Amino acid sequence: MLRLSCSAMAALAMTASLAPPADAQDLSGTLTIFSDMSNPAPRAVMEGMAERFDAMHPDLEVELTIIDREAYKTQIRNFLSANPPDVANWYAANRMAPYVGAGLFEDVSDLWAEPEISENLASTKSALTLDGKQWGVPYTYYQWGVYYREDIYEELGLDEPQDWAAFKSNCQAILDSGRKCFTIGTKFLWTAGGWFDYINLRTHGYDFHMQLTQGEVEWTDDRVRETFANWRELIDMGAYVDNHQSYSWQEALPFMVNGEAAAYLMGNFAAAPMREAGLGDDQLDFYQFPAINPDVELAEDAPTDTFHIPAGADNKEAAREFLRFVVSAENQTEINSGDALGQLPVNAQSSVDDDEMLKQGFEMLSSNSPGGIAQFFDRDAPAEMAAIAMEGFQEFMVFPDNLDDILGRLEQARQRIYQ
Repeated sequence: MLRLSCSAMAALAMTASLAPPADAQDLSGTLTIFSDMSNPAPRAVMEGMAERFDAMHPDLEVELTIIDREAYKTQIRNFLSANPPDVANWYAANRMAPYVGAGLFEDVSDLWAEPEISENLASTKSALTLDGKQWGVPYTYYQWGVYYREDIYEELGLDEPQDWAAFKSNCQAILDSGRKCFTIGTKFLWTAGGWFDYINLRTHGYDFHMQLTQGEVEWTDDRVRETFANWRELIDMGAYVDNHQSYSWQEALPFMVNGEAAAYLMGNFAAAPMREAGLGDDQLDFYQFPAINPDVELAEDAPTDTFHIPAGADNKEAAREFLRFVVSAENQTEINSGDALGQLPVNAQSSVDDDEMLKQGFEMLSSNSPGGIAQFFDRDAPAEMAAIAMEGFQEFMVFPDNLDDILGRLEQARQRIYQ
């Protein structure tokens, strides 16, 4: 029987279709789950998953506790250490590193050795891997990429670029037409992090990007300078809207909606407000950030939410079975539908809602990103380093001649923060 804690009370729509399958694994005891999915839609998804899993295993009692998302961030280390549940939500890559390093997350490499997971979740494996082992499973992610005005590209006779030369050539044609190539609002810094991520990933690849965000590479390294040199080519062209440091990402949307800029490097959460502002399907499209170094496999930013088994869990057998259930193709289709999370399933065999942007993102992440899945700069780097670096990225976009000073400050921060 499913039990919700007082912090997880909500109406559940019980259905007669939840009879246990004939081949349900014989699990017993109690499975305790702590979750930060406290907003209405994610909460309904979490409660639905707990309910369905409970119904599949009649001898197992699932106890679900949902904690406010912000409170969860401050409580997780305490409950992992003192009174761990059997399953807990968290995030991939560097965000899980402190708990892996402290011995608080269970090694679940055995799950990733199973063909159903290793083959269908291959694109996300790198995001769950530290020290050559896997420490959890993903349950949802969303793509980043270039959202562009298809009608403007057609007017100018432009195709989606496949390489850096075409990317810059398109940009010059857009500038010659009296428009800016890209809108962006860097007032809150993280949007500049997206541009650094992609140019660095395309210049040097996933492994180098992870080494940099993990403090293993000096910011004054010539390879880092090469990334900034590529970025400066766009800055010197005048590719970005003016005064972008004055705008939030939402405040930068009208430049694209009004046709003053032709594209936006952004996460898929920006598609809905663009459509709500009046851009139709014949005006809005999406493409994968093109290659810069042809020898580098394409990696993507795709922030990934995860489930983990605490090292001190009591019912690890049931916890592993729950993780298998979470990433199954059927469950992934259900929880990531437009009526639920409205994001992308992590299982390549899942179905995607009939949404052009989601379909393109799913194809890109499932099939066309062999280089790995990054989590975005402020997740892949420690919080203090991310804040200092993204401030430097914004400054570089406005004052590119300050690069030596910027990299010097970032290197000093690296030496201090990663000790």
